[in-house]
Amino acid sequence: MEFLRPATWEEALAVKAQHPAAVPIAGGTDVMVELNLDRRRPEALLDLNRIRELHEWQIEDDGTVLLGASVPYARIIDALHDRLPGLALGAHTVGSPQIRNRGSVGGNLGGASPAGDAHPPLLASGANVEVASVRGTRLIPIDDFYLGVKRNAMEPDELIRAVHIPSAGGPQQFAKVGTRNAMVIAVCSFAVALHPDTRTVRTGIGSAAPTPRRALEAEAFIAAELADTGLWDNGGELPVATAKRFGELVARAAAPIDDVRGSAAYRRHALAVMARRTLLWTWNDHRTIGRAAA
Repeated sequence: MEFLRPATWEEALAVKAQHPAAVPIAGGTDVMVELNLDRRRPEALLDLNRIRELHEWQIEDDGTVLLGASVPYARIIDALHDRLPGLALGAHTVGSPQIRNRGSVGGNLGGASPAGDAHPPLLASGANVEVASVRGTRLIPIDDFYLGVKRNAMEPDELIRAVHIPSAGGPQQFAKVGTRNAMVIAVCSFAVALHPDTRTVRTGIGSAAPTPRRALEAEAFIAAELADTGLWDNGGELPVATAKRFGELVARAAAPIDDVRGSAAYRRHALAVMARRTLLWTWNDHRTIGRAAA
């Protein structure tokens, strides 16, 4: 196995063009597990740890967070929990402190596992993934990024440079069910984000379909309910029946399977409960913010 260690981003892109089968490695929290268990034996590893800009983040003029692909979860929790609350909550559930100090959103995206904890918050936020090659740079909307189980929309010669994530304009939540309380792969997970500026609600479902996905029917339902009942304007209490119906529609959007971590029926039930609860939490937070502003 060849070990490739570029010093600059331009060099990394050139190396990837020459070795498109090379597997990128930064934190190594997924790649090293596969290597140690002999589940994967790539012809080359492309070490990205020397590339400084991948470990940095910045705030754009429009408030978008430009998150370098290798920024670890621990830094997201510490420095960006106010701008990216949903992602920070998801980051809290990733592995152990050691894993959170090494693992990154870029690694989650590159692996494209349906169970990745970063995917639901990214879907709910409406992120864009910046990928690049020697041929140029392009932005892939997060809705178009996931193609199948551990398959994404990147070309073989492309690398993830950053993720463009809008700063939260309203409350966000993330919930996850696992076979134990910590250091566990999700049985299923769910994220929801309120976007008061556009009066929309976005969602993200994890570990309950071949790819992470949004619950589009549930989003349309709750957006219409909030508009038709005047709740966006009056900040009234969200009826429990409305939240329950939202949860049912979220569960209906999933396509889970039975496996060693849980049954399809359990995943649907858990999604319905998590969606109902997180919607109520986010709406109550939104009401609290509105009362404080008044």
